[in-house]
Amino acid sequence: MDAQQILQLFEEQVQHTTPWEWAAVLLGVTEVLLAKVNNIWLYPTGIAGTLIGIYILVMAGLYAESALSVYYVVMSIYGWVYWLKKRDEPPVKINWSTRKEWIITLLIVFVGWAVLYLLLKNFTGSTVPVWDSWVSSTAWAGMWLLARRKLENWILLNISNIFAIPLLWQKQLVLFSALTVFLFIVAIFGFYDWRATWRKEQTLNPSN
Repeated sequence: MDAQQILQLFEEQVQHTTPWEWAAVLLGVTEVLLAKVNNIWLYPTGIAGTLIGIYILVMAGLYAESALSVYYVVMSIYGWVYWLKKRDEPPVKINWSTRKEWIITLLIVFVGWAVLYLLLKNFTGSTVPVWDSWVSSTAWAGMWLLARRKLENWILLNISNIFAIPLLWQKQLVLFSALTVFLFIVAIFGFYDWRATWRKEQTLNPSN
């Protein structure tokens, strides 16, 4: 398939995109932009977009991704409440993962992948259980590292993103696929921004 055919396919899929998908994607982009400027409205915006996304993903048969989105909602509510209560306190410092944290991360990825695959294979009508479960388990690991302010969270999240992009395209969720490309790019910049912050902290406090 050449570039012209890909562009034509993209245009055809955009024409068949539902208003709900447009709403979810626009809210997702808004959430990321609000997060970049540390605006608390990122949480209600993200919750609204994710709730719409859950419905869309279930309809597309991406059950593990929809379950992952439920986790996003729970963590967004937690983050919203935590922000209101703790926003004046210093954040946890950015750092690299320890060996123990890497072991836990790998367990989340591979045990989560196996468990999700078995659940999808045996209890749902998923047509992509291997792919769907892999995208979700790597994202779970990335979010766990993100909560602990570990630099590697961006790597795990982008492993999830790079597999999610063609998966969403295959399911004809073209705008979700485009949003994931956007998130992939944001995560690259996120990694380098966090690394710069970590290096600055190491320069100021070399004993840490």
